[in-house]
Amino acid sequence: GGQVRAVDGVSFNVRQGETRGLVGESGCGKTTTSRMVMRAYQPTGGTIYFRDRTQGWLDIPTASANQVRGIRRNLQMIFQDPYSSLNPRMTLLDIIGEPLMVNGVAKGSELQDRVAELLRLVGLHPEYMARYPHAFSGGQRQRVGIARAIALEPQLVVCDEPVSALDVSIQAQTLNLLEDLQARLGLTYIFVAHDLSVVQHVSTRVAVMYVGRIVECAPTEDLFFSPKHPYTEALLSAVPTPDPTRRGSRIFLAGEVPDASNPPPGCHFHPRCRYAADICRTTVPPLTEIAPGHTVACHMSDQLSLTGVHA
Repeated sequence: GGQVRAVDGVSFNVRQGETRGLVGESGCGKTTTSRMVMRAYQPTGGTIYFRDRTQGWLDIPTASANQVRGIRRNLQMIFQDPYSSLNPRMTLLDIIGEPLMVNGVAKGSELQDRVAELLRLVGLHPEYMARYPHAFSGGQRQRVGIARAIALEPQLVVCDEPVSALDVSIQAQTLNLLEDLQARLGLTYIFVAHDLSVVQHVSTRVAVMYVGRIVECAPTEDLFFSPKHPYTEALLSAVPTPDPTRRGSRIFLAGEVPDASNPPPGCHFHPRCRYAADICRTTVPPLTEIAPGHTVACHMSDQLSLTGVHA
């Protein structure tokens, strides 16, 4: 097989204290991007700069093992699947306390006190710390994963589809918890999701990805109210809205998301785009700023009037 460009020329920044949404369908490269931020994957090129609170600016892919150990305290991840991401042989005390122990932050009774405090922070009873993950529901397990991620009070938490495996009724509670913790602890989030409705209320700014490339970036309200890329318009048409008179009709995209190992030439979205012109089939559209903080990669964007949803 040829080289797969799972992530191709992706560039975005995350400001301290904000939630940066990263949205796209399965296979678009959003999880690969988030794993590279965590240095779980090593990119073949490019830079990922992180301003560590003790070490200053570092490039994550080229940082030394020693520097990475320091970064790890300030970079944490919440995983998609609350069932497989927790060790079934460890109690909640061990699971949440492990980062504190490994980093020499707390041990003994001090560790128990800190874990009790973290359990309270995520809305679980401190006496649960003696139990094992199997005793808890998916929503409760995800709270355990969140407690572990915030144990070291990191600067940046990468949330990789943290609610997609949960029941809809539990999703809102979990999103509210993440927002509450952000306000209390001054956290910064990268929030990865496959549908826009999840990021609508938690994200400050959103980047939309399609087959390894960012196709649109904007403040959340601008993106929802006035999308400039046809793919964003299609994703927005699937967002539920309480007032049926205020929405356009659902846009169903023909075909499948292309394989990253053999993407179409030009704009990767052109085979599924109802507005595609000849230039779209041959030339990659550059990511261009069309309004303050709003960038789009579409040859036709200045000629299109796309339908958004009212946030």
